[in-house]
Amino acid sequence: MIPIPAIDLRGGRVVRLSQGDYSQQRDYDFDAVELARRYAEEGAQRLHVVDLDAARDGGSCNRIAICEIASALAIPVQAGGGVRDEADLYALFRGGVAAAVVGSVAVRDPQRVIEWARSFGRDRIVIALDTRLVDEVWTLPLHGWTEASGSTLPERLSRYLDAGLDQFLITDIARDGMMGGPSLGLYRELRQSHPDARIQASGGVDSVASLNALRALGVAGAIIGRALLEGRFSIAEANAC
Repeated sequence: MIPIPAIDLRGGRVVRLSQGDYSQQRDYDFDAVELARRYAEEGAQRLHVVDLDAARDGGSCNRIAICEIASALAIPVQAGGGVRDEADLYALFRGGVAAAVVGSVAVRDPQRVIEWARSFGRDRIVIALDTRLVDEVWTLPLHGWTEASGSTLPERLSRYLDAGLDQFLITDIARDGMMGGPSLGLYRELRQSHPDARIQASGGVDSVASLNALRALGVAGAIIGRALLEGRFSIAEANAC
């Protein structure tokens, strides 16, 4: 399992949201590029960067910062938020990003994402599936997690795995930014039902104990945001897992 520090950008600033709610934003007094360099110097093996403005409204106001981060580091950077077409992919890859994180399109139009993976290489696409438990079914809401897509998490995972794509970032919406521990039951269920999926667990990582629990489940990576920003533990302690 690889611990993966996360940097979320809004208006060029490093921020964190609670459960994806833009009205519940925490601002952090870090320069994004310097923070990324610090994470790499401390031993991070991979970095996750999100353009929150593009995720909500489209556009690319944080793309320059994302590409500066990717260019400044020797470790791979995966970046997402507002990736909607091939032009977005080309811009990220030209800027040095190793893998694009694709969210809404991955839920709405899986065939399109499958074609992108065939064009660019499957390791350059991370499929982000943000999920919410509704009546004991893991659903995949859209548009800021307010609109039902009609799709379920197991259905989409199976569709992509059948097409040869296996790299997923799975977020339990209820845990995102809440510092209450990750959704271990969800990841345990997915590891049992889809053992070939390479899953990055996202949401709720608050301690080294959380990382150890995720590692024991066999996930491929763990996204860490607020816990690192607030000094709950260090990159070195995360890597020791």
